[in-house]
Amino acid sequence: MAKASTSKKGQGKTPFRKSVNIRNKRATYDYEVLERLTAGIVLTGNEIKSIRMGRASLGQSFCYVDRGEVWVKNMYIGTYAFGSWTQEGSRRDRKLLLNKREIRHLTEAQHDPGFTIVPLRLFINGKGLAKLEIAIAKGKKEYDKRNAIRDREMKRELDRARRTPY
Repeated sequence: MAKASTSKKGQGKTPFRKSVNIRNKRATYDYEVLERLTAGIVLTGNEIKSIRMGRASLGQSFCYVDRGEVWVKNMYIGTYAFGSWTQEGSRRDRKLLLNKREIRHLTEAQHDPGFTIVPLRLFINGKGLAKLEIAIAKGKKEYDKRNAIRDREMKRELDRARRTPY
């Protein structure tokens, strides 16, 4: 009887997700999104591996323009378990890659009162590159948030009523 061969191929590798889609759920609650842009991110090798494993968060992060460059501040990317001593800080500022026209547009929006730049979604595109979807947004008032909650509840009740047979 022939013995089945066992290969060690695939053992020791980290489990990467097929698709990465990390959202900032708080941003759509706190802000009214006016315009969306997609930007590349400058990352190290260990950071991209952590993102592919889904170890990142956009909570409490924001973007700002400084000397003609756009940066994202306070974005969390967890440390890579199999990384070496060269790992950077998990909440360091990371540069965003945009063209000059987009940077100029963001600079103008940032200087208008009541407007801010918030990250909405971190994802991996078809070429395997990490991209960050950012938005020019305006802060919502407390009564706007209450209206959004009421509308969401009404929609949920209508969906339940349609699903339940009489």
